Amino acid sequence: MDLEDQDLLLEDDEVEQDYTYFLRQYLEEEDRLEDDDGDGVVHLAEPSLHTYLGEIEDTRHRTAFLDGDSVVNLPLFRLQGVVLFPGATLPLRVIEPHMVAAVERALSQVDVPYTIGVIRIHRDTANWRMKSASIGTTAEIRQYGRLQDGSLNVVTRGQQRFRLRRCWNDADGVPYGEIEIIEEGLPLKTPRDVFGELGSSSARSSGDKVTGKSYQEIRSNLNEAEAKDSRIASCSTSGNQSGIGEELNDSFENRYAYPSNKISTAFWPHWVYRMFDSHSLAQRAAGILLYMWRKIIGVPSMDNLVKKPDILSFYIASKIPVSESTRQELLDINGIAYRLRKEIELLESIDIIRCKSCQTIIAKRSDMLVMSSEGPLGAYVNPGGYVHEIMTLHKANGLDLVGPPATEYSWFPGYAWTITRCASCRTQMGWLFTATTKKLKPRSFWGIRSCQVA
Repeated sequence: MDLEDQDLLLEDDEVEQDYTYFLRQYLEEEDRLEDDDGDGVVHLAEPSLHTYLGEIEDTRHRTAFLDGDSVVNLPLFRLQGVVLFPGATLPLRVIEPHMVAAVERALSQVDVPYTIGVIRIHRDTANWRMKSASIGTTAEIRQYGRLQDGSLNVVTRGQQRFRLRRCWNDADGVPYGEIEIIEEGLPLKTPRDVFGELGSSSARSSGDKVTGKSYQEIRSNLNEAEAKDSRIASCSTSGNQSGIGEELNDSFENRYAYPSNKISTAFWPHWVYRMFDSHSLAQRAAGILLYMWRKIIGVPSMDNLVKKPDILSFYIASKIPVSESTRQELLDINGIAYRLRKEIELLESIDIIRCKSCQTIIAKRSDMLVMSSEGPLGAYVNPGGYVHEIMTLHKANGLDLVGPPATEYSWFPGYAWTITRCASCRTQMGWLFTATTKKLKPRSFWGIRSCQVA
């Protein structure tokens, strides 16, 4: 086993201490907010809720989740620079007639109403042609409004991952995709029956060299146990009048406990099993995320997310300040534990934010700032219909400003925006947002495009 794998997981009490430590650091940092103007009030910016889109109506419709492995045809939005995760919000400014028709088809379709498919496209560096990802996310249309020119403002929310089987344009030019819903596994805790026996006393006394089951074998056992528990959970949630559902549910809950009488005789150390324990990984990831967000405006609610590792894994993936290609890699990962482990690795290693084109250092991780209910990284759409995923920073270096500030169509109410570019390579990096009222805090912050981040 690699040392980095050993360091990744903590024991139960260590995980709890780790989470508590990061929470304490976060609260101490929040207490440092000061009343700068002496009026007894710290005036913080309200989180942006895409109010710049104007009047939009709630569809008042919530789509049921599709069964895993279901194959359906959906209107398809192929977006450059955007990776949508389940649970994340995606605003759209739909201008082109064939895309307006795509939204209208989605609103009226019978089998999967109010749902579109969203998938990332990017330019292939080998031939400079646009290439589509293979994994995307269904998006439920939550709000929409029609403008006088016939265009639409739409707010969607990510629902389920899918695998794109094929895509085409129909006779009216409306893009469609045949998609297969990806079956998501259940959050795994170490089951009882994966605990093996220790090797002989002579093998234990010989040092680190251990004989017996291989690492690959124990991983296979864990995967088989997870699949078995998934079947049990499916049966238990369906229920029946004979009481079998309750019995299976008891079995399911029982298996999700660490056997205290076997921990000392397990073939593998405790931390090995915890490498696949989604709940332990969720605690550690949430603790690190809270520490990263110690300077945020508004406290994110993490308690409920920690109890739901599957949802937390997508939530973290949508908030990490990494390039869009790395975000796509996170979306592609199958398995909650594997995704959380990758996210922990990223959270612990990310320290410097660089320009993608010239590698100039733009900011540090500690410069991140949350200016939206979406977290430090969110999606916003401009009047031309282009969606930008930006990360917000309270400080940035090596950037030049281009043109005067403007208040029209500002993504953040009360702030004017100014285009900014890399001082070294002149690449457009994002925008500087400055407060238009004296009492609004912070006075300024930066919005950096994730597609331009290394």
